Amino acid sequence: MEKRRINALDSITLFGLIVTITFIFYGYKSGLFVSAEALQGFLGRFGILADIMFILIQAVQVIIPVIPGALGCLAGVVIFGAVKGFLYNYIGICLGSIIAFLLSRRYGMSFVEKVTRPKLMQKYGSWLNSDKFDKWFAIAIFLPVAPDDFLCYLAGITKISVRKFITIILTGKPFAIAAYSLGLNLIFTRFIETVIPMMK
Repeated sequence: MEKRRINALDSITLFGLIVTITFIFYGYKSGLFVSAEALQGFLGRFGILADIMFILIQAVQVIIPVIPGALGCLAGVVIFGAVKGFLYNYIGICLGSIIAFLLSRRYGMSFVEKVTRPKLMQKYGSWLNSDKFDKWFAIAIFLPVAPDDFLCYLAGITKISVRKFITIILTGKPFAIAAYSLGLNLIFTRFIETVIPMMK
């Protein structure tokens, strides 16, 4: 059962990755990523819905790993620019984190075990018995390297209050999101400037 669950999660993540790569390839071929005018024209077809759709996608990818979080952050900055991209990433990821926490609190340990990877529970499960969970959780959320999505589920089955959880998420997420969004955007920009011309 556990192996089947892992394969399902991996398949969903792989599907999201393929969709993302396909979109990036389409963007390159159609000039979306090398022409600001073309990108704006593409998004203009969706109007305000483009902004809302992206925020919802970011929220969903926290609850269900359809798109790798780092790629989602990069997409936000590439599509909407540094300021809007960061803001939309922040809103969507915080919303998804809160929903994951509330789902976990409502349905308990069995639910968390069904929607997360067993290896993560084995690694971080000991935190459940720690009276310093809130402190460890806050540090992990602040750093851009921890499995934040899983930890939000884990937090839901601890004694941490909803208010404290939301406070940690709202104050701790900006740094990690900025690191992903702006850092990956810098790498992506360098890629566009150096590798793309060589492919022409």
